Amino acid sequence: MPLALLRRPDPDHLEVQHEGARFRIALRRRPTARRITLRVSAATGEVVITLPSRTAVNTAQRFAVSHAGWIAARLARLPERVIFEPGATLPLRGEPHRVSLQGTRGGVRIAHDAGEPVIAVGCEAAHVARRIRDFLTREARLDLAEAVERYAPRLGQRPVRMTLRDTRSRWGSCTARGELNFSWRLILAPPMVLDYLVAHEMAHLREMNHSPRFWTLLRELCPNVDDAEAWLKRNGSSLHRYG
Repeated sequence: MPLALLRRPDPDHLEVQHEGARFRIALRRRPTARRITLRVSAATGEVVITLPSRTAVNTAQRFAVSHAGWIAARLARLPERVIFEPGATLPLRGEPHRVSLQGTRGGVRIAHDAGEPVIAVGCEAAHVARRIRDFLTREARLDLAEAVERYAPRLGQRPVRMTLRDTRSRWGSCTARGELNFSWRLILAPPMVLDYLVAHEMAHLREMNHSPRFWTLLRELCPNVDDAEAWLKRNGSSLHRYG
């Protein structure tokens, strides 16, 4: 009988401790992996250990234990998460806005309190997080659609559909069928970043590659390529700390 059939199913996670703190580590197997790897996602704080096909779970556990200090240090350097709740401050189009609960009705709107921009939420406290996320998603859709409409005449092409998601590995994508996908979190970034991502993905409607022709077209469409790329490199992962 093949050894793979005799092996117990892998657990979905491992646990290690360091200086009184307990860390949960998601376990993954990858047939192409040649060695054990351990990573901490800057976007989500998830700790993942990846194993080659034949590596025993006990070996992975020992590896994780030996790196518990490294895990603790990496997690300690991650920005603190910001929950969507009254009093929290989050960026809207790159500008800090404080969340203010104002009554139990009225939805979500932008207001000012003593000159300070606020996201005013009128609902029961238990629904604040969902209302804010829905509001940010709507605002992102409006800004993305506006940018698409600006670029479509210049490009001579337009997408067949636009979808918003909460992607972790990329901010936008374009399918071969002409469908654009974006992260709603772009509404947290400065407008030039959202604008650049729309130009980037729309350029793929004509050039489904990253060839010199693609970059020439993109720079013709968008003057802020370098600044937006630099901003995303410096700050992009921090957008995942909200919500």
